[in-house]
Amino acid sequence: MEPPSSSGPDTSELRSEVQKLYGRVAQEPGGEFHFHRGAEYAVTALGYDRADLARIPESSLRSFAGAANPHVIDPLRPGEVVLDVGCGAGTDLLLAAQKVGPGGRAIGVDLTAAMLEQCRASVATAGVKNVELRSGDAEHIPVGDGEVDAVISNGVLNMVPDKERAFREIFRVLRPGGRLLLGDIAVTESTAEEMRCNVALWTG
Repeated sequence: MEPPSSSGPDTSELRSEVQKLYGRVAQEPGGEFHFHRGAEYAVTALGYDRADLARIPESSLRSFAGAANPHVIDPLRPGEVVLDVGCGAGTDLLLAAQKVGPGGRAIGVDLTAAMLEQCRASVATAGVKNVELRSGDAEHIPVGDGEVDAVISNGVLNMVPDKERAFREIFRVLRPGGRLLLGDIAVTESTAEEMRCNVALWTG
């Protein structure tokens, strides 16, 4: 969605609704939602490698609700530090951790406590040692300046009210020459003011 005007959505309400929605996805991944989820969806609709996903704990895959496949944009390299903005239950994060290897690091940041809890459990199940999890959001990324080689994000920035701030934060944490691997939803036409102010449409 395009950035809100001065009379855009109530940001505290939007933040709360996003947390409620994805808290439900974490706790009830088989529930009724308006978007697809799971490993089969990731493989058939988004082009994820089935063999790669086979190494990811089911607890993460069930709650996977990405909009695209950021991993096909540019390969992550051994030894890199990668940040997943909106890591959710950890599917993309754990894939990144495998690709950067034990000499690299994968940092996951998410707004929703239930998703971070599920991600933490999946990291433990996978026995991965190069993953760090932090609570935060795209507008306030809890990572130091120039700390990461690559940022991945999948279906998250479309729900962020202040996109300019989010992109400033992403470029702040990237090292010179770093990459943004972004998969998301975009609106190509102008939207009416009442639509931009409708929190249900932002989360929908």
